[in-house]
Amino acid sequence: MSGALEVLLALLLARVVGGVPGTAPGATAELAAGVPRKAAHRNEAAAPHRAVRGCVQSPLFAARDLPDPGRPPGACGLCRPGAGSSSRLGSSRSVNQVCVEKSLIFRTNIPYHTDTIAVSDGPDLFCVQLDDPKLNYFQQPKRIKESDFRKLLEKYGRHSFLAQSQVQPSFSAFYRAGDPILIYFDSLSVLSVLGQPVKMGVSGLCVDGNPAGFLESKSTSCTRVFTNLSRSCVSDPALNAASYYRDFAVLKVPINDTIAESMKVRISPIGPPGAPYMKDNLCNNAVSEVIYEIEFNGTRGIQSVSVQFKVTSISGSSGSSLQQRFTLHFWTRMLSHTLPRSGNPGYMTGAPLLIANDSAVQHMSILQSEGDGSCSQFLRHTVRFGSNVRTGCKLRLTQMEESNCSYIQLKLYKAFQGMNQAEDLAIIGSAHSTQEEEWVTILIQNCSVQTKNCSSCCMIPVTLDIQILWTKMGLLSNPQAHILGVRYFYQCQPLKSLSTSLVPLTTVVTFTDMTEWPEPPRGMPKLHWKLPFDFFFPFKMVLNIEKNYRDDLTAYFVLILILSSILCF
Repeated sequence: MSGALEVLLALLLARVVGGVPGTAPGATAELAAGVPRKAAHRNEAAAPHRAVRGCVQSPLFAARDLPDPGRPPGACGLCRPGAGSSSRLGSSRSVNQVCVEKSLIFRTNIPYHTDTIAVSDGPDLFCVQLDDPKLNYFQQPKRIKESDFRKLLEKYGRHSFLAQSQVQPSFSAFYRAGDPILIYFDSLSVLSVLGQPVKMGVSGLCVDGNPAGFLESKSTSCTRVFTNLSRSCVSDPALNAASYYRDFAVLKVPINDTIAESMKVRISPIGPPGAPYMKDNLCNNAVSEVIYEIEFNGTRGIQSVSVQFKVTSISGSSGSSLQQRFTLHFWTRMLSHTLPRSGNPGYMTGAPLLIANDSAVQHMSILQSEGDGSCSQFLRHTVRFGSNVRTGCKLRLTQMEESNCSYIQLKLYKAFQGMNQAEDLAIIGSAHSTQEEEWVTILIQNCSVQTKNCSSCCMIPVTLDIQILWTKMGLLSNPQAHILGVRYFYQCQPLKSLSTSLVPLTTVVTFTDMTEWPEPPRGMPKLHWKLPFDFFFPFKMVLNIEKNYRDDLTAYFVLILILSSILCF
């Protein structure tokens, strides 16, 4: 029965084969009869589809020079124009197949691999891939004898080279803005980059391959999903705080040669939490926020790196997820000449106050709140001369911190003072760090003074009152504002009387004018004419006397009239 169908199909195709574009007469009949032959090519220039090694290749696949893993083996898209029957390593695999229009084939019973290819500008193609052992990549290599080694080396030997993507990167002598920050793993002797995970797609899942850019202070957040939380809690490095600072160091500047120990900057963790662990179907100590503080000094590179964490607990239910936040903040100890003057010499109203710490001059700043009311880690409000300010925010404490009184006190003092504790305040707006007479020491009254009546209490600062006394000095026509003194006064409360999870912090800045104005100067002395035995003396006195003598003018006129009447008679 199958033989009859083959003959019937061969006769049918033999009648219409002359109208099939891109195939030679007789090729379709032989294909339907199960006879593998390479199609002869005639009149290729006139044919709408160009036949290449037995594969009808339409313009749709002309540009497909590389194999497409999504297409099944034998598709015309894998054909390479002009390729031989054998393939080379590194090139696309050649395919020996014969194609006809799909409408001419009703049923196939050939033992070879077949495929149907859709063509956009023509009829669909039906292709048969022939079994050609010469096209097999996995041929058994021949054994090499000692006598053949030199011949093969002369035939195939050539200079080695690196591909363009494998060329070792060249680094500049110092970091530039946006450059990836290099890190070095001592145990593995591996050079890598510091990453800052970002979210990808609508779901916001974390992508860990994003490098952190130098001088790019920013925060990113993303979501991690755990299918097996009990296993991920102890094995996933993204949840362990130690993986963000342990066993690697940050390089001060990019280095191509041997990395010396002096070029490595160790990351200092601030209050690092313990390793994550499972308890009562909860993953505890899971990292929810990572904050890097990176100090740099121009072309000298990175000077110090610190990291602090926020941890949380994750429920062990199916499909558990965690929202993580990653922050990088770059800062530098700016020199005095890099800051604009706040006045010359005295302060100008609205200009920032200058503070100094270890000869590093900065602007005085106080706490600033985020949009949700929490205290910002990096954003601070600049204190400006003459502007009284009051700010408030809430600082969150973890469960581990609540039981450590000294650590809470240190954390709150650091939050009030900022990155560096201020020691001196500039008296005038053009103060220089090397002129000691232009600076005044900041008086600090902390909580230790208020713990005398409560020896067992944990007194923590909740309010910082910055009191600034100033005066105007110089000429009345151009007075200059000078600062006389400043005091940091901390108001404290016992820890047990507060909600330990959120501590409200308040900062108040007040300026007090203590100018003592001098007595205004008297007016210029006026001339008083007085001549002896002068008949006109009363008239001159009337013209030169002050206001308090003007009331006696009538009396003088009456006296003159009396004297005149006596002399006339």
